Parts: sequence; structure tokens; C-alpha cells
Amino acid sequence: MHLNKLAIRNFRRLADVKIDLDRDISIFVGANNSGKTSVGHALNFFVNATRDRVSFHDISACRWSDIAAFQAGNDNASLPVLSLDLWFTVEQDDLHRVLDLLPRLEWEGSQVGVRIAFAPRNADETLAHFNERHQQAQEAVAGIETPEGQEPYIAPPRSLREFLEGELGKEYEFKYYILDEAQFNDDLEPNDGYEPQELLREQGRTGKDIISSLIKVDFLHAQRHLSDSEGGSRAEELSRHLSRYYQRNLQRHEEDQNAIRALAASEALLNEHLRQVFADMLERLAQLGYPGLTNPRLMIKSALNPATVMNSQDGAHVHYALNDEGLTLPDKYNGLGFKNLIYMVVELLDLHAQWVATEERRPPVHLVFVEEPEAHLHAQLQQVFVNKVREILAAEDDAPNGFHTQLALTTHSPHILYERGFQPIRYFRREGNGTQQASTVLNLSAFYRTTGNPSRDFLERYLKLTHCDLFFADAAVLVEGNVERLIMPQMIAKAAPGLRSCYLSVLEIGGAYAHLFRTLIEFLGITTLVVTDLDSVTPAATVDEGEEAEPAEAEDEEDDAATGSTCTPETPNAVTSNQMLARWLPAISRIDELLAADAAAKTIPGDATAMGSVRVTYPCTVNLTRGDEQIERAGRTLEVAFAFDNLEWTQEYHNRELKLRIRAPQDLEDLALKLHNKVHGSNYKKTDFALALLAKDPDGWTVPRYIAEGLQWLEDTLGVAEQEIEEPGGAAG
Repeated sequence: MHLNKLAIRNFRRLADVKIDLDRDISIFVGANNSGKTSVGHALNFFVNATRDRVSFHDISACRWSDIAAFQAGNDNASLPVLSLDLWFTVEQDDLHRVLDLLPRLEWEGSQVGVRIAFAPRNADETLAHFNERHQQAQEAVAGIETPEGQEPYIAPPRSLREFLEGELGKEYEFKYYILDEAQFNDDLEPNDGYEPQELLREQGRTGKDIISSLIKVDFLHAQRHLSDSEGGSRAEELSRHLSRYYQRNLQRHEEDQNAIRALAASEALLNEHLRQVFADMLERLAQLGYPGLTNPRLMIKSALNPATVMNSQDGAHVHYALNDEGLTLPDKYNGLGFKNLIYMVVELLDLHAQWVATEERRPPVHLVFVEEPEAHLHAQLQQVFVNKVREILAAEDDAPNGFHTQLALTTHSPHILYERGFQPIRYFRREGNGTQQASTVLNLSAFYRTTGNPSRDFLERYLKLTHCDLFFADAAVLVEGNVERLIMPQMIAKAAPGLRSCYLSVLEIGGAYAHLFRTLIEFLGITTLVVTDLDSVTPAATVDEGEEAEPAEAEDEEDDAATGSTCTPETPNAVTSNQMLARWLPAISRIDELLAADAAAKTIPGDATAMGSVRVTYPCTVNLTRGDEQIERAGRTLEVAFAFDNLEWTQEYHNRELKLRIRAPQDLEDLALKLHNKVHGSNYKKTDFALALLAKDPDGWTVPRYIAEGLQWLEDTLGVAEQEIEEPGGAAG
């Protein structure tokens, strides 16, 4: 038996989300303020029925207008109801545990559901209570005269919303409902007109009792307050956490005469006792790779007082063995990262042991919610933790009797995703803004199942090896190659400085593989800018229609003589070998049509706020001027486009390191052609160009027009454009 799905409504950003939970471990990822942590708060609030901790601001902001509409007497308006649906997958052997939740006698499903709602006791009475309180408040201030020129004072509560801000806990209560799987579709949407059956108190066990008998939810929060310092109210030594674990879970040392006699002779017996009781825990730590090759071994030493062993600061302490001859150091002398790793494992084992200890009323499902386990853990330990923690807890599970532990992690660590791949990921996508802000939760295991090979396998391998941070970004920038990736931060600073306040995931993908990201980008709905090359080739390089074109050597592009396909964009009937442009956006192959395409053709619209939109940008036609000469040209690649937009600067002698300087060209036509041939020649090293550009004063050159336009589009779409500060007196001239 395990918790299979969650549905949360009207709780903070989670206005209406459905979350599939993995049987073993689910990983919640997304940009900041996307609602990941709110899932844990919702579970704590609903499962534990902690009404005293609720705040009016826990109601989704997009539902506040419903309160005003209800106060105004709108026929279809109602007060918002906060709810959590829990769906359990149940085997035949576990049916006796969920008899209270079976919707009907002939039930033959595989899932049982229960809804926990935080709803008005009686909405009409709530409105009456507000009107009464409002009337009393106005009568209390009726005799106070309003000073001339001021608005009349209205005493609070001035609105039903303001009334509920102080009285929500009194006007609302928890209600429990049985859910019928047959009345819901695969997306957990109920059939029209379906009303779930309420669990009434007089019918037997209360709803809270039923929930408590099925699931225990524990939390390990990110703020662990474990430090290297000895003082301060926030600092707790690792020894104190192990002491607590000892007090709760381990067999305590009995004060028999043999132990007292042995203690009087030597501390060896007591140390051996501590070694034995902690052996299992330390063995599990070893599964995480601790102590490893060079780290000191963990051990527990007694301070010779059996009455206070592991119970005080003078009792037993964690020590680190330096060698096999007994030389040790106290725990404060080991790194904070390892102390946090040990602490988390001990806390998880402690929570697990407390669940196991409740034998008589032990709920079959134990859900442990771990918030940002990467806090104070360096990359290697993050990977080890997420890779081994489930195995450590699973060792205690009693599978034959239906008891099962599940983990849910929130994280911003790409290293944790590296170990787990796509399937456990639940991606939280932000939508809307202002009072309409909300989140949608996407199940990457569904993407894994529906996306075909080789695209799916390529994406998973590529992201594991390079850029798992895509799942935490405000937006993605897909670039052609290493050159764009190296100089993109400087171009952002020059062309769109507002983007520096966002977290951008810059992925180096190449034109030949960019289209493979289409399914993932569109599935995630993440705002994306694609910066790519034109990659013009002669028509002879194309193939028959219906057959996939073999890409020109867009990555190396070193040897056009060998391929015979690379050409300048103005070549008649030239086409692109860039699969991104030909197969995704703007889905055009002819170079002349690509150069004529407008902004709309290069953009896939997003939602109402433009979030989730995709824009492609590539070299465009620019005017080249040299003396009295003037022509129009487009660069095939970034390097040529950069030279065209910085023609005079790149031809100066002191910028020769860029390898874009042409000696004694016959005319502007000759200069443009030789620039193209030089960049696409076998001796031109693109990375050298990028490094040489980074060494130059950024004020001396301009961002290529097509990249500047794309970055400014992204800046405007994200709403982070920097406002120019007007100088004092500037408006007056």
C-alpha cells in the first residue's frame, strides 16, 4: 500500500494541482516560489488538522475575489474551500485497512480516495456574523465627526475578507469525504454533478482517525541549525542529536553489577556497548560512502558516567578516529558537510524508528518530506544522499505486512537530479501573476513514457551530463555552441542587463540537435530563447523530400572545400542545414525566406502573460558601410555576424587576435566574402575567438543585432527590463 496521488486546491499557489507520487521517491523541482514547499505545508495542515495554524493568506490569492462576490450576493459565488485529496493504491491484503473509505459494497477498484476539506461551517452564518460585527463597529464610531475634507471613517471589519482574516479559524472547520475512483477521470477531474460522500462523526471513526490510521507524515526541514561553532542558541552539536536518537530508539545500558564492575575497572565494556548499539546506524552511514578513503572513521566514546550516557554534554560524544591506535578528535573538528549528512541520516532513522515503534496503531504508509537536502552538502554528498537514502530506510520496511516508506524531496540541486533521471521528477511551473499567480505540477514520468526514442534517451543523458539546472530556471537560452555559451553573460550585460536578476539556464545544443529539445521545452512550458546560426548550404547539399537531410558540419564548419556545401546566405536558392530552423521554428528551409521572416514567424506564443513562449533568433541582414561603399549581407554564423556588426572595430590592427581582420580587401564585397571564407576555413578556431573577445574591453564592441533583439525579447517577456533613472532636472532640459 502506498500514497499514489495528491490533489490540492486553493492552498497558496496551489490553486488546483494534481501530483503523482512515485512509490519510492518523488523529487519536486521548479524555480523559486513555484509552490514546492507549500506541498509539505499543505500535507502538515490537512493531515494533522492543525486549524490553529491556518492563516487567511493560505487561501489562494486567485480565490479572494470569490469572497467579495459572495458578500455582494452574486448567485453563483461561494466562499473558497481548501482541500487535499489523498489517493492510496491498495492491494487485496490491505482492504481491511480501508473499509471505511470504500465508496460502495461492489467496489472493485485499485485506489481508495479521501478528501480533507477546510470549509465554512455555514457560509450564510459566516456572512451574518460579519454583517453583525460590521454593524456594531459602525455604530461604535457613529458619533465621531469627520473632519472637513476627509473621507468618513469606516471601522473594521470593512469587508467579509477583512473579517475572515481574523476569524477564519472560527468560521471554518475540517470535513472529510469518501472519493469514488469510478467518478474521476485519469486527470483526477470528477464527473459532472458528482458529490462525494461525507464522513460524519456519528458513523464511527472520525475522518481524522481514519487518516491517522493510514498515513504518517514527517518532515525534515532545510533549516537544520547545525554549525561548527560552539556557542549560540542556534548551534547544536552532532553529539546532542545522537543522544536524542539513543534516548528514543536504542537499547539503554542496564545498571547491573557486571557493568558497574566492568566500568570500575575500565571503560572498555561501556565503549563496546555503545559500539554495538550504534553499529547498525554506522553501518548504514557506510552505505553513503562515509567515511570513504581519507575521512576519519565515526565512533562513540563513553565519559565513564553510566547514569548520564548519551543524555548530557558530559556523557558520550561523537569522535573521529584518526588511526587504529586510539587517537581521536571530537566531532566539531570534522567538516560541516559530513556532520550534516550524518545528522540527516540520524534524523530520518529517528523518524522511521518512531513510526515502526507504533506497532498497535501503526499506519501502513510513512511519507517523509525532506526539504532541500542539499543545504550544507557539497555536490558529491548530495548525489550519495539521494542515491542511498531510500535503501537505508527500506531496510526497516515490513513489506510482507504492507508497511511502506515513501520519500518526497524538494530541491534546487542539479546533482540530485543527476542521480535519479527524469522519472521521479515533478516539475512545478509558475503561471500567472499578481492575484492570479498559481502553479501547475508536471509529471516527468509521463513525459518519459510518451516521448519516443531516441529523443527521450538523448535528452535524459544530455541533461544528466550537463544541465539539470533547466528545471530550476526562470527561462532557458539554447545556444549553438561553446562560443555563444562563453560570451553570452557579457552580451546579456550589454544588451539586456535586466536578465541578470533572473536565473537563466544556458544550454549548448548545436543546430543539428536543437529540435530534439522541442518536446521537453513544450512539455515544461518554460520561456525559451534559441540563439542559432543560419548554416546556409547550397541546394546540392539537400536530399529528396521525405528523407532527413544530413546536416552540414555546423559544429566544426572548418572545411568547406571538403564538404562542398557551405555557402554564403546570399547564394541563390540557398537552404539551411540547421534542423532547428527547418523542423521546429520557424519551420523554414530556404535562406531567403528565413531572412524575410518577421517576429511572429519566429515566435511560439505562451500563455496570457507570454510565459512559456519560445523565440528563435539567427543572423539577419545588416547594412555594411566602408567609405563610400554600402551593401547588405547576413552572416552565416555568429563570428561572421559579429564581424559585420562590428566591421570597423574588427578590422583594427589591435583587434587582430579575433582572427577577423582581412588584409587589403579589394572592396566591401571582397571583404565580406573573405570574412566568410576565413571563418569557415580549417585554420579558424572558434573558441580562440571567444576567449580573445572576453579579453577585450566590452565597451568597444556591440552585440550582434540578432542576439540583442532576442535577449531584449526575453527581457521584456520576463518583465525584468531595467528602467532608466532620469537624471535630476533632466525632464526640464
